Amino acid sequence: MSKFTAVSFARYKASGTRIVMCTAYDVAQARIAQAAGIDCILVGDSLGNTTLGLGSTVPVDVDDMVRATAAVSRGAQESFIVADLPFMSYQASFTDGMYNAARLLKEGGAAAVKLEGASKAALTLTEGLVEAGVPVIGHLGLTPQSVNALGGYRVQGKDEEAAAELLAGALALDGIGVVAIVLECIPAELAHAVTAAVDCATIGIGAGRDCDGEIQVFHDLCGLGGDFRPRHTRRFTEGGQALTAALAAYAAAVRSGEFPGEEQTVHVDAAVVERAQSFVDSVLEGDDTGA
Repeated sequence: MSKFTAVSFARYKASGTRIVMCTAYDVAQARIAQAAGIDCILVGDSLGNTTLGLGSTVPVDVDDMVRATAAVSRGAQESFIVADLPFMSYQASFTDGMYNAARLLKEGGAAAVKLEGASKAALTLTEGLVEAGVPVIGHLGLTPQSVNALGGYRVQGKDEEAAAELLAGALALDGIGVVAIVLECIPAELAHAVTAAVDCATIGIGAGRDCDGEIQVFHDLCGLGGDFRPRHTRRFTEGGQALTAALAAYAAAVRSGEFPGEEQTVHVDAAVVERAQSFVDSVLEGDDTGA
Protein backbone atom coordinates (compact mmCIF):
# COMPACT_ATOMS: atom_id res chain seq x y z
CA MET A 1 0.00 0.00 0.00
CA SER A 2 1.33 3.45 -0.94
CA LYS A 3 2.03 6.01 1.75
CA PHE A 4 -0.99 8.03 2.86
CA THR A 5 -0.64 11.74 2.00
CA ALA A 6 -2.84 14.81 1.78
CA VAL A 7 -4.08 13.81 -1.69
CA SER A 8 -5.06 10.35 -0.39
CA PHE A 9 -8.21 11.75 1.25
CA ALA A 10 -9.73 12.58 -2.16
CA ARG A 11 -8.45 9.37 -3.73
CA TYR A 12 -9.94 7.20 -0.99
CA LYS A 13 -13.28 9.00 -1.20
CA ALA A 14 -13.41 8.56 -4.97
CA SER A 15 -12.63 4.85 -4.75
CA GLY A 16 -14.93 4.18 -1.79
CA THR A 17 -12.00 3.08 0.38
CA ARG A 18 -12.68 3.87 4.02
CA ILE A 19 -10.13 6.11 5.75
CA VAL A 20 -8.95 4.91 9.16
CA MET A 21 -7.75 7.50 11.66
CA CYS A 22 -7.01 7.48 15.37
CA THR A 23 -5.36 9.78 17.84
CA ALA A 24 -1.95 9.42 19.45
CA TYR A 25 -0.21 11.62 21.99
CA ASP A 26 3.27 10.15 22.50
CA VAL A 27 5.98 8.07 20.87
CA ALA A 28 4.73 4.69 22.08
CA GLN A 29 1.16 5.25 20.90
CA ALA A 30 2.41 6.58 17.56
CA ARG A 31 4.55 3.49 16.98
CA ILE A 32 1.59 1.24 17.75
CA ALA A 33 -0.76 3.16 15.44
CA GLN A 34 1.73 3.08 12.58
CA ALA A 35 2.47 -0.62 13.06
CA ALA A 36 -1.28 -1.32 13.03
CA GLY A 37 -1.63 0.26 9.59
CA ILE A 38 -3.66 3.31 10.64
CA ASP A 39 -3.94 5.62 7.61
CA CYS A 40 -3.67 8.93 9.43
CA ILE A 41 -2.78 9.88 13.00
CA LEU A 42 -4.30 12.90 14.71
CA VAL A 43 -2.51 14.55 17.61
CA GLY A 44 -5.70 15.78 19.18
CA ASP A 45 -6.08 18.47 21.79
CA SER A 46 -7.99 15.68 23.53
CA LEU A 47 -4.58 15.07 25.11
CA GLY A 48 -5.98 17.44 27.74
CA ASN A 49 -8.45 14.73 28.77
CA THR A 50 -6.47 11.58 27.99
CA THR A 51 -2.94 12.54 29.00
CA LEU A 52 -2.94 15.69 31.12
CA GLY A 53 -5.91 14.80 33.33
CA LEU A 54 -7.84 17.95 32.46
CA GLY A 55 -11.62 18.21 32.40
CA SER A 56 -11.75 19.48 28.82
CA THR A 57 -9.59 20.49 25.87
CA VAL A 58 -9.94 24.19 26.65
CA PRO A 59 -6.79 24.56 28.84
CA VAL A 60 -4.52 22.92 26.23
CA ASP A 61 -2.12 25.42 24.68
CA VAL A 62 0.10 25.53 21.61
CA ASP A 63 3.21 24.46 23.55
CA ASP A 64 1.36 21.34 24.73
CA MET A 65 0.41 20.55 21.14
CA VAL A 66 3.88 21.18 19.74
CA ARG A 67 5.51 18.83 22.26
CA ALA A 68 2.96 16.07 21.71
CA THR A 69 3.07 16.45 17.93
CA ALA A 70 6.86 16.28 17.89
CA ALA A 71 6.76 13.10 19.97
CA VAL A 72 4.20 11.47 17.69
CA SER A 73 6.13 12.53 14.60
CA ARG A 74 9.26 10.88 15.97
CA GLY A 75 7.35 7.70 16.77
CA ALA A 76 5.54 7.41 13.43
CA GLN A 77 7.90 8.83 10.85
CA GLU A 78 6.17 7.08 7.94
CA SER A 79 2.65 8.22 8.89
CA PHE A 80 0.57 11.23 7.88
CA ILE A 81 0.35 13.34 11.04
CA VAL A 82 -2.36 15.92 11.68
CA ALA A 83 -2.21 18.30 14.65
CA ASP A 84 -5.04 20.20 16.32
CA LEU A 85 -4.91 23.95 16.66
CA PRO A 86 -6.00 24.36 20.30
CA PHE A 87 -8.49 26.76 21.83
CA MET A 88 -7.71 30.46 21.25
CA SER A 89 -4.67 29.71 19.11
CA TYR A 90 -6.25 31.47 16.13
CA GLN A 91 -9.48 33.15 17.24
CA ALA A 92 -7.76 36.35 18.39
CA SER A 93 -6.08 37.08 15.08
CA PHE A 94 -5.28 35.65 11.67
CA THR A 95 -1.58 36.24 12.33
CA ASP A 96 -1.71 34.17 15.51
CA GLY A 97 -3.35 31.35 13.62
CA MET A 98 -0.80 31.32 10.81
CA TYR A 99 2.09 31.49 13.27
CA ASN A 100 0.75 28.72 15.50
CA ALA A 101 -0.05 26.46 12.55
CA ALA A 102 3.50 27.01 11.33
CA ARG A 103 4.84 25.92 14.72
CA LEU A 104 2.91 22.66 14.54
CA LEU A 105 4.42 21.95 11.13
CA LYS A 106 7.96 23.27 11.65
CA GLU A 107 8.55 22.33 15.30
CA GLY A 108 6.05 19.51 15.65
CA GLY A 109 6.58 17.81 12.32
CA ALA A 110 2.88 17.65 11.42
CA ALA A 111 1.85 17.39 7.77
CA ALA A 112 -1.54 19.05 8.29
CA VAL A 113 -3.57 20.93 10.88
CA LYS A 114 -7.15 20.63 12.08
CA LEU A 115 -9.32 23.45 13.41
CA GLU A 116 -12.83 23.52 14.77
CA GLY A 117 -15.94 25.23 13.50
CA ALA A 118 -16.91 27.38 10.54
CA SER A 119 -16.75 30.79 12.21
CA LYS A 120 -15.42 33.78 10.32
CA ALA A 121 -12.06 33.36 12.06
CA ALA A 122 -11.92 29.65 11.23
CA LEU A 123 -12.82 30.17 7.58
CA THR A 124 -10.40 33.07 7.16
CA LEU A 125 -7.54 31.10 8.67
CA THR A 126 -8.42 28.00 6.66
CA GLU A 127 -8.30 30.03 3.46
CA GLY A 128 -4.93 31.52 4.41
CA LEU A 129 -3.45 28.14 5.27
CA VAL A 130 -4.72 26.52 2.07
CA GLU A 131 -3.28 29.38 0.02
CA ALA A 132 0.03 28.84 1.84
CA GLY A 133 0.03 25.17 0.86
CA VAL A 134 -0.94 23.74 4.25
CA PRO A 135 -3.38 20.81 4.21
CA VAL A 136 -6.32 21.59 6.52
CA ILE A 137 -8.97 19.37 8.09
CA GLY A 138 -12.16 21.02 9.33
CA HIS A 139 -14.22 19.89 12.31
CA LEU A 140 -17.98 20.36 12.67
CA GLY A 141 -20.74 19.11 14.96
CA LEU A 142 -19.64 18.61 18.53
CA THR A 143 -16.60 20.87 18.74
CA PRO A 144 -15.02 20.20 22.16
CA GLN A 145 -13.31 23.59 22.36
CA SER A 146 -16.80 25.14 22.39
CA VAL A 147 -18.16 22.80 25.05
CA ASN A 148 -19.06 25.69 27.35
CA ALA A 149 -21.08 27.43 24.65
CA LEU A 150 -22.72 24.17 23.56
CA GLY A 151 -23.82 23.40 27.11
CA GLY A 152 -21.91 20.15 27.37
CA TYR A 153 -20.97 17.15 25.28
CA ARG A 154 -24.17 16.42 23.37
CA VAL A 155 -25.27 15.45 19.88
CA GLN A 156 -25.43 18.40 17.47
CA GLY A 157 -27.51 19.11 14.35
CA LYS A 158 -30.72 17.48 15.56
CA ASP A 159 -33.09 20.25 14.45
CA GLU A 160 -33.60 21.84 11.04
CA GLU A 161 -31.81 25.10 11.82
CA ALA A 162 -28.75 23.42 13.35
CA ALA A 163 -28.56 20.89 10.53
CA ALA A 164 -28.74 23.65 7.90
CA GLU A 165 -26.02 25.62 9.68
CA LEU A 166 -23.74 22.59 9.82
CA LEU A 167 -24.29 21.77 6.16
CA ALA A 168 -23.59 25.37 5.19
CA GLY A 169 -20.38 25.28 7.21
CA ALA A 170 -19.29 22.07 5.51
CA LEU A 171 -19.92 23.56 2.07
CA ALA A 172 -17.95 26.67 3.00
CA LEU A 173 -14.97 24.63 4.21
CA ASP A 174 -15.15 22.39 1.15
CA GLY A 175 -15.23 25.43 -1.11
CA ILE A 176 -12.05 26.78 0.48
CA GLY A 177 -10.25 23.51 -0.16
CA VAL A 178 -9.97 21.48 3.05
CA VAL A 179 -8.82 17.90 2.49
CA ALA A 180 -11.36 16.50 4.96
CA ILE A 181 -13.96 17.44 7.56
CA VAL A 182 -14.39 15.65 10.88
CA LEU A 183 -18.08 15.24 11.73
CA GLU A 184 -18.47 14.62 15.45
CA CYS A 185 -21.61 13.45 17.24
CA ILE A 186 -24.23 14.31 14.65
CA PRO A 187 -27.17 12.21 13.37
CA ALA A 188 -26.21 9.62 10.76
CA GLU A 189 -28.70 11.08 8.28
CA LEU A 190 -27.07 14.49 8.47
CA ALA A 191 -23.60 12.97 8.11
CA HIS A 192 -24.83 11.13 5.01
CA ALA A 193 -26.14 14.39 3.52
CA VAL A 194 -22.90 16.25 4.21
CA THR A 195 -20.79 13.45 2.78
CA ALA A 196 -22.84 13.49 -0.42
CA ALA A 197 -22.74 17.29 -0.68
CA VAL A 198 -18.99 17.92 -0.35
CA ASP A 199 -16.08 16.93 -2.57
CA CYS A 200 -13.67 16.52 0.34
CA ALA A 201 -13.60 13.44 2.55
CA THR A 202 -15.70 13.26 5.71
CA ILE A 203 -14.35 11.56 8.83
CA GLY A 204 -16.94 10.49 11.36
CA ILE A 205 -16.85 10.07 15.10
CA GLY A 206 -20.29 9.33 16.46
CA ALA A 207 -21.73 10.17 13.03
CA GLY A 208 -22.84 6.79 11.69
CA ARG A 209 -21.49 4.61 8.91
CA ASP A 210 -21.85 6.81 5.86
CA CYS A 211 -18.82 9.05 6.29
CA ASP A 212 -15.75 8.43 4.13
CA GLY A 213 -13.74 7.40 7.17
CA GLU A 214 -13.68 7.11 10.95
CA ILE A 215 -11.58 8.57 13.74
CA GLN A 216 -11.47 7.42 17.35
CA VAL A 217 -9.44 8.23 20.45
CA PHE A 218 -6.56 5.81 21.14
CA HIS A 219 -7.49 5.44 24.80
CA ASP A 220 -11.13 4.63 24.00
CA LEU A 221 -10.15 1.96 21.47
CA CYS A 222 -7.59 0.34 23.76
CA GLY A 223 -9.52 0.43 27.03
CA LEU A 224 -7.26 2.98 28.69
CA GLY A 225 -9.96 5.44 29.71
CA GLY A 226 -11.01 3.84 32.97
CA ASP A 227 -14.77 3.65 33.39
CA PHE A 228 -15.38 6.31 30.73
CA ARG A 229 -17.16 4.65 27.80
CA PRO A 230 -18.45 7.06 25.13
CA ARG A 231 -21.42 5.68 23.21
CA HIS A 232 -19.75 6.33 19.86
CA THR A 233 -16.72 4.13 20.50
CA ARG A 234 -15.90 0.47 21.06
CA ARG A 235 -13.16 -1.05 23.18
CA PHE A 236 -11.25 -3.40 20.92
CA THR A 237 -9.11 -4.55 23.87
CA GLU A 238 -9.06 -4.03 27.61
CA GLY A 239 -5.61 -2.51 27.71
CA GLY A 240 -6.09 -0.95 31.12
CA GLN A 241 -6.84 -4.30 32.69
CA ALA A 242 -3.92 -5.98 30.88
CA LEU A 243 -1.45 -3.30 31.95
CA THR A 244 -2.70 -3.33 35.54
CA ALA A 245 -2.25 -7.10 35.67
CA ALA A 246 1.25 -6.79 34.22
CA LEU A 247 2.32 -4.20 36.80
CA ALA A 248 0.77 -6.21 39.62
CA ALA A 249 2.77 -9.24 38.48
CA TYR A 250 5.92 -7.11 38.42
CA ALA A 251 5.27 -5.83 41.95
CA ALA A 252 4.71 -9.38 43.22
CA ALA A 253 7.89 -10.62 41.56
CA VAL A 254 9.97 -7.87 43.14
CA ARG A 255 8.51 -8.41 46.59
CA SER A 256 9.08 -12.16 46.41
CA GLY A 257 12.68 -11.77 45.27
CA GLU A 258 12.01 -13.60 41.99
CA PHE A 259 12.77 -10.48 39.93
CA PRO A 260 15.30 -9.46 38.84
CA GLY A 261 16.65 -12.93 38.08
CA GLU A 262 19.85 -14.21 36.53
CA GLU A 263 18.69 -13.24 33.03
CA GLN A 264 18.45 -9.60 34.08
CA THR A 265 21.76 -9.58 35.97
CA VAL A 266 25.27 -8.52 34.86
CA HIS A 267 28.38 -9.83 36.66
CA VAL A 268 31.95 -8.60 37.07
CA ASP A 269 35.02 -10.24 38.60
CA ALA A 270 34.89 -9.92 42.40
CA ALA A 271 38.47 -8.58 42.34
CA VAL A 272 37.26 -5.45 40.54
CA VAL A 273 34.85 -4.65 43.35
CA GLU A 274 37.48 -5.45 46.00
CA ARG A 275 39.96 -3.01 44.42
CA ALA A 276 37.25 -0.35 44.12
CA GLN A 277 36.34 -0.84 47.78
CA SER A 278 39.99 -0.58 48.81
CA PHE A 279 40.31 2.69 46.90
CA VAL A 280 37.20 4.13 48.55
CA ASP A 281 38.41 3.01 51.98
CA SER A 282 41.78 4.72 51.45
CA VAL A 283 40.12 7.96 50.43
CA LEU A 284 37.84 7.89 53.45
CA GLU A 285 40.75 7.19 55.78
CA GLY A 286 42.63 10.12 54.25
CA ASP A 287 39.66 12.41 54.91
CA ASP A 288 39.56 11.26 58.52
CA THR A 289 43.22 12.28 59.04
CA GLY A 290 42.71 15.66 57.40
CA ALA A 291 44.66 14.79 54.26
